[in-house]
Amino acid sequence: MTQLPFLSLTERDREEMLASVGVASVDELFRDIPKGLRFDRTLDLEPPLSEPEIVAHLSELAERNAHTGRELSFLGAGIYDHYVPSLVDALLARGEFLTAYTPYQPEMSQGVLQAIFEYQTVICELTGMDVSNASGYDGPAVTADACYIAKHTTGRSKVALSEAVNPQVRQVVKTYAPGFGLEIVEVPHRDGVTDPDELREAAADAACAIFQQPNFFGCLEPAPDLAAAVSEQGGLAIAYVDPLSLGVLEAPGRYGCAIAVGEGQPAGNYQAYGGPHYGFLAARSDYVRRMPGRIVGETTDLSGKRGYVLTLQTREQHIRREKATHNITTNQTLLALAGLMYLSWLGPQGLREVGETCLALAEYAKERLGLPLLFPEQTTFKEFAVRVGRPANEAIAVAREAGVHPGYALRRDYSGMEDALLVCVTEKRTREDIDRLAETLAA
Repeated sequence: MTQLPFLSLTERDREEMLASVGVASVDELFRDIPKGLRFDRTLDLEPPLSEPEIVAHLSELAERNAHTGRELSFLGAGIYDHYVPSLVDALLARGEFLTAYTPYQPEMSQGVLQAIFEYQTVICELTGMDVSNASGYDGPAVTADACYIAKHTTGRSKVALSEAVNPQVRQVVKTYAPGFGLEIVEVPHRDGVTDPDELREAAADAACAIFQQPNFFGCLEPAPDLAAAVSEQGGLAIAYVDPLSLGVLEAPGRYGCAIAVGEGQPAGNYQAYGGPHYGFLAARSDYVRRMPGRIVGETTDLSGKRGYVLTLQTREQHIRREKATHNITTNQTLLALAGLMYLSWLGPQGLREVGETCLALAEYAKERLGLPLLFPEQTTFKEFAVRVGRPANEAIAVAREAGVHPGYALRRDYSGMEDALLVCVTEKRTREDIDRLAETLAA
């Protein structure tokens, strides 16, 4: 074989390694493995392709994927098709952002640290909270982290969880619960929302209670009453919120919540087939030393100039294990900074306009579809549930043949909703798009 230094292994390399360990062949190297367990033939691989051929092949495979550029989508349920401005990709492609890892050396990482500090500031302004961490893996993961904060703070081990919270979030919390030593008590929804009295009863002796605003059905919860009900029982009220709803809805910190968490994807991230994205976690200052991840702070150097440092790091690598709040080494800095760029581009008025547009289009869709609402008495944000008069999976399959994805089948997560479809309308949808959805479902 020709000696090619950029290839990982040549025949000469192989011979030198075998000689170094004192064997004459690869077979001798694996002599202690029974023959019945060895792979005794060559791999059945197709012939190698040239670069143009492999690019063409991968392009053909990619074309098999459905995406919102090809298929009109009204699918939401936690991951949303919001507009991402071109400046986000342009800025993220800068080397100081794209290649940056955890900024352990502040003197070398002032730009990234400042960007993270600004991200934390934006999240605090959105949620009405005092302090934010430097992002988490995703919304479900930071929700589980919030439960652990509550356990550390209160010394209690029960978590009350509304059934109207996103099912995937609930599943992740339940998965984390045994490791955290938590008991999960679910509170059923009533006509699409959570009853404050039932939550109050479930929150007795609980470390925290979690509700979603707007909830998984798109319905607006009586959030101030829910937060008050939890606080009366001595637990922490945790709100799981959509960041793009906070231009038109009250911030959780202003109606009595102790912690606000959520999936940051709607703000500046593409759907990306479900991830990766970033989760945000913000809280009152009382809980700053119990928050997971890391927190960037502002300080001054010996010359009095402003600078940024990693103020708090609460993983077990940095502090005593029994006091650590997590063991994850990486946050989603790049994706969180995309959220910062998006929200900075949008601004407070732009955020309000996006929310108002979603509200208006969703109301138009309710009227235009003319289908029975699953929860007709409830006010909704950008999602609402309808009954389609047949199994929802069938309706989805037929609509997709016409190039339309009409929504999410609620039967996957809730009994008695076999014909229920959760429809999502973002600012990217037009009246003409909604008319096409109505015609497709009617047909």
